Amino acid sequence: MRVITALGRALGKIPGGLMIIPLFLGAIVNTFFPEVLAIGGFTTSLFRDGTGALLGLFFFCMGAQINFRSTGVTLEKGGAILLGKVGIGVAFGLSVAFLVPGGVLWSLTPLAIIAAMTNSNSTLYVALTKQYGNLSDRGAVSVIAINDGPFFTLVALGAAGLAAFPIEMLVGTLLPLFLGFLVGNLSETAREFVRPGEALLIPFLGFAVGVGIDFATFAEAGIPGAALGVATVIFSGGAAMGVLWLVHVARRRPKPARNLIAGAAEATTAGNAIATPAAIALVDPTFSGIAALATAQIAAATVTTALLTPFLVTFIARWQERRGVGPKQEDEWNFASSNQQAEYQILKKKGLEL
Repeated sequence: MRVITALGRALGKIPGGLMIIPLFLGAIVNTFFPEVLAIGGFTTSLFRDGTGALLGLFFFCMGAQINFRSTGVTLEKGGAILLGKVGIGVAFGLSVAFLVPGGVLWSLTPLAIIAAMTNSNSTLYVALTKQYGNLSDRGAVSVIAINDGPFFTLVALGAAGLAAFPIEMLVGTLLPLFLGFLVGNLSETAREFVRPGEALLIPFLGFAVGVGIDFATFAEAGIPGAALGVATVIFSGGAAMGVLWLVHVARRRPKPARNLIAGAAEATTAGNAIATPAAIALVDPTFSGIAALATAQIAAATVTTALLTPFLVTFIARWQERRGVGPKQEDEWNFASSNQQAEYQILKKKGLEL
């Protein structure tokens, strides 16, 4: 009982712990007791061979949380930071693929780079924007949730010719995500019903992915994975803030209203990104040989970004405050703008739920 209690506390304290701790447990079993998972029956089906089914259900639950009915303010802000984050992640990954000899940088493959840099920790984003941001910052999470899962990694690798995804396999991989999106947007009741499933499935998925890794892989992934995390904070956070600033300028917002907190809070790698290499390998088996290392590198990046991003957000908040810029000033401008008053009141009402 004490072990379970301690494990529960660890899951809450370690960044991405809901995915990472089960991942390590799976690696322990695979490294020292691999025969346990070959016992057969439900044990083997769930813990060793269940990755595909768990991923499909996970993506369905995740897709249901993407809200198509975002208001203009949140859609604009979410779209800006999503464009910056995904754009720089894809650019980095494809640059390594085509410009670096061998297509590998410090053992980091385009698969690991794109998966880590384009995917963000929505939970940490909401927590940081609640403390430092405003209603539109928090509301933007309904838009940036689109980067959860393997979608952008699949598209980037396939479009660049780095992976061969048969159309039926690609559709089969993404269909649960879009079905979840459809169900969640047709029925708020259905969205709320499947919401707990996303968190519930993460530890099972983490364990199933972990049984394909051994500790030698974690040792190899440590430093490159941490470096990937640092690059994600600096470049994906910087790109998200940069595109958001350009939108502020294009919209002719006054300087005090050019709040960048949302972009800084997007400088993370989500724990669910750890499952992306496994998903890619299911579609294109040629990635099976590097999936384990990429998974371990993304796990290291997840922890690194979760530790560093709060410092980045704090720095940006203080930097803005010294210059008279901030979330409050942005809210005031949004409310004062005659064509946004009704929209802002709707957003404010929704803010009670964020």
